[in-house]
Amino acid sequence: MLKGLLTDIGCEVIAEGASGLDAVKLLQNKTPDVVFMDVAMPGMDGIDAVNMIKNLNPLPVILITGKKDEKTIQRATDAGVFAYLVKPVREEELLPAIELAIARFNEFQAVKKENIDLKEAIEARKLIERAKGFLMEKERLAEKEAFAFIQKTSMDKRQSMKEVSLAIISAFGGKKP
Repeated sequence: MLKGLLTDIGCEVIAEGASGLDAVKLLQNKTPDVVFMDVAMPGMDGIDAVNMIKNLNPLPVILITGKKDEKTIQRATDAGVFAYLVKPVREEELLPAIELAIARFNEFQAVKKENIDLKEAIEARKLIERAKGFLMEKERLAEKEAFAFIQKTSMDKRQSMKEVSLAIISAFGGKKP
C-alpha cells in the first residue's frame, strides 16, 4: 500500500525489504533520498534496523507504525528517526514527512560536519600553541615570531600549520598526541 501511495505522489521506490535485516542488507548498497521503515517487521524490528543502518550508511528515516505508545516513540527518538507516521498513513502526510525528514537529516549532517571541523581546529590550535612554546623556549623567539615562523614554513612547504607544528614538536623531542 505504501509503495502505491509513494508512486502516486511522484516518488520512485528503489527497493523493498520484507524484514529489518533485509532493509539493512539493501541499504548497504543503495543510498535513497529517504527510507520508510515499519516498526513491526519479522526478525529484527524496524527500530533495531534503523540503529544498524545509521551506523553503516546514515540516511533520513521515516518510521511507520501502528503504535503510538511512549516506549515506541522513545525508541524511535533514540534511534535517530527523522519523522514518525502512525498507520493508516494518508497520502497527504507523505510529502511533508519526506521533506521534513530530508531537511532535518541535512541539518544534522551539517551540524555533525561543523562539530568535526571545530574539533579538528581545536586540536590544530593546541598543536600550534605547543610548537610555539618549543620555539619560544628552545630558539628564544617571541610568541609573535614563533607563530610567524610556523605560518611561513606552512606556506613555503605547502603544508598545514598543524603538520608543521607536529614536525616542530617531533624535532624538539616532544611526544606526538
